[in-house]
Amino acid sequence: MIYLLISIFCSVTVGVLLKFAKRYKINILQAVTWNYLFAIGLSIFFFKPSFKDLASTSHYDIYLGLGILLPLIFWFLAGSIRNIGIARTDIAQRLSLFIPILASYFLFKEHFTITKICGLAIGFVAIFFTLHKKTTQRSTIGSWFYPLVVFVGFGIIDILFKQVAQIKSIPYTTSLTIVFILAFTISIVAILYFRAFKNQKLELVNFLCGCVLGFFNFFNILFYLKAHGAMAQNPSTVFASMNMGVIILGSLIGIFVFKEKLNKLNYWGLFLALAAIILITLSKIYAI
Repeated sequence: MIYLLISIFCSVTVGVLLKFAKRYKINILQAVTWNYLFAIGLSIFFFKPSFKDLASTSHYDIYLGLGILLPLIFWFLAGSIRNIGIARTDIAQRLSLFIPILASYFLFKEHFTITKICGLAIGFVAIFFTLHKKTTQRSTIGSWFYPLVVFVGFGIIDILFKQVAQIKSIPYTTSLTIVFILAFTISIVAILYFRAFKNQKLELVNFLCGCVLGFFNFFNILFYLKAHGAMAQNPSTVFASMNMGVIILGSLIGIFVFKEKLNKLNYWGLFLALAAIILITLSKIYAI
C-alpha cells in the first residue's frame, strides 16, 4: 500500500500545481510538454532503460495509446481545474473508476469477494455524493465538458497502464520511458504548431514549471505501476484505493487551501469514500 500512498500524494500535487498555473498565467501546453521531457530524463537517470527488446514486442498499440492520451487528457485536466476547481475535478477524474473496475472483471477475470463488492458499492455511492452540487443551467452546460473528457480519458488510461504492468518481455521502467517519449513527441508537435501558426512564444517560466510538474507526474505514474505490479492479482484494489484516496486528499486541499465550497452530501461522500478504502484494503489483506 505504500506505493499507492506515494502515488496518491504525487497525483494530488500535480492537480495543485495545475491550479496554481492559472493564478500565475503559466502556459499549460508548454508546461505539460517540458514535464514529459523532464520525466524522460528522470527515467533514463534512475532506470537506465534498454530498448534492445523493443523490436520484438507486439504492444505498440498500448504504448501509442498512452503516448497520445496522456498529454491530451492532461490538457483537459488543467482546463477542468481552471473551470470547476481541484476538488470536483479530482472527483470527475476518479469517476473513471467505473471503467477499469468493469475491465478488472470482464477483461482481467479478477475474482471479487463479498467485502470487495461492498467496498466498491460504497465507493460508487461516495463518488456520486461527493459530486453533488447545486448549479445554474448556464454553469452546468459550461462546466461538464472538461470533466466528462477527463472521466473517459482516465478510465482508458488506467486500463492501458494495467496492461503495461502485465508486459513481461520489456521491463515496466523501459515501458514507462517509451510512453514518456511518445507523450513528449506528441506535445512538442503541438507546441511547434502554436509557435508557427499562433505566434505563441516559448518562455523559461513554463519550462521551469514543467520540470516541477514532471517530477511529481513521473513518481505518480511510477508508483502507480509499482502498485499494479505488487498487486497483480487484485487490480480493482489498486483502481479503487487510488481513486478514493485522491478524492479525499484532493477534496481536503480544495476545501482548506483553495476555499472551495462543499455541501452536506459532499461531506458524506468523503466519509463513505474512507469507509470504502478500508473495506477494499481488508479484502486484500484477509481475502474476504
